[in-house]
Order: sequence, then structure tokens, then C-alpha cells
Amino acid sequence: MKKVVILALIGLSIASCTPTQQGAGIGAASGAVIGGVVTGDVRGAAVGAAIGGVSGALIGSVAEQPGQCYYRDRYGRRYIDSCPR
Repeated sequence: MKKVVILALIGLSIASCTPTQQGAGIGAASGAVIGGVVTGDVRGAAVGAAIGGVSGALIGSVAEQPGQCYYRDRYGRRYIDSCPR
């Protein structure tokens, strides 16, 4: 029961955020968990949270731009461009 209440509170807390903020929050939380599990220490979790937060914000910012999509070029660089019709 406690887990359900906690998950509901987390869901409600990000419901009013912009897509950029939601992406950053979800990315940071996911990155922290993954970084902590992979490295087994707090430093890895912190680095994972930082990388996840920035990546999530970038992806979330694309959601705020109608008609824009997120792509990677052949060198792995990320960019935003018009979506194909």
C-alpha cells in the first residue's frame, strides 16, 4: 500500500511540469538508478543522474516543439530537425 501511495505522489508531482522538466526528472532518476547499480557507489549514481537529466531535458524539449523530431547523424551527434511528412 505504501508503494502505491508513493508512486501516486510522484506521478502527481510531475503532472504539472513541462515536457522538458518531466524529461529531465525522469532521466535524472533513471540515470541515478542505473549509475548506482552499474558502479555500486554514490559517485556513479551522481554521474548517471547528471547525464540522464541532461539527456532527458534535451528529449523533453523536443516534445515542446511541434513538428520537430530528434535525430542522430552517422557520427552519433544529436540534432533536432523537421519531422518527415
